[in-house]
Amino acid sequence: MSLLTKEQLRNFISENNIQSIPDLYTSLKNLFKDTIQEMLEAELSTELGYERYDKKDKDTQNSRNGYTQKTVKTQFGEMEIDIPRDRQGEFEPKIVPKYKRDISGIEEKVIALYARGMSTRDIHDQIKDLYGIELSAEMVSKITERIVPEIKEWQSRPLEKIYTFIFMDAIHYKVRTDGHIINRAAYVVSFLKLI
Repeated sequence: MSLLTKEQLRNFISENNIQSIPDLYTSLKNLFKDTIQEMLEAELSTELGYERYDKKDKDTQNSRNGYTQKTVKTQFGEMEIDIPRDRQGEFEPKIVPKYKRDISGIEEKVIALYARGMSTRDIHDQIKDLYGIELSAEMVSKITERIVPEIKEWQSRPLEKIYTFIFMDAIHYKVRTDGHIINRAAYVVSFLKLI
């Protein structure tokens, strides 16, 4: 099972005119933007106590109130993200805190979440490590519900025998295991088949 079929991948490459490594980085930047956006949506859903468009389970007078754009700095350069707002102005995102413009550590954490298998405890630990804040189990579950299906589908996609380009990198981070802190690596392999 693949996120994209060969045909979809060819169309994506053609439609987005991907011809170079910078083009590929732009695609990765968009992937991280979408992931961060989903995490923000899950955070607001947890805060309000109901999912978007779910009027029947609403136990609050507060509601969603559009978005505000924010420019943040990442390892891929500057990125525009849409921060969801609530009508009463009580929502303060923890994933991308107010007044924080540099979120360059988030990409590494997202990759680490992918690499670690995304258990609820792993997400809790990574977000706590990144921000020094405790997230509720409900919020971690909502984030997991939104991201895990895409990860599982991506992890189980079939691979080709030959690719035109292969880009490999690793991000090293520290993990607490059995009371000890050890070094782990999240390996990132990107490939591109032009034919």
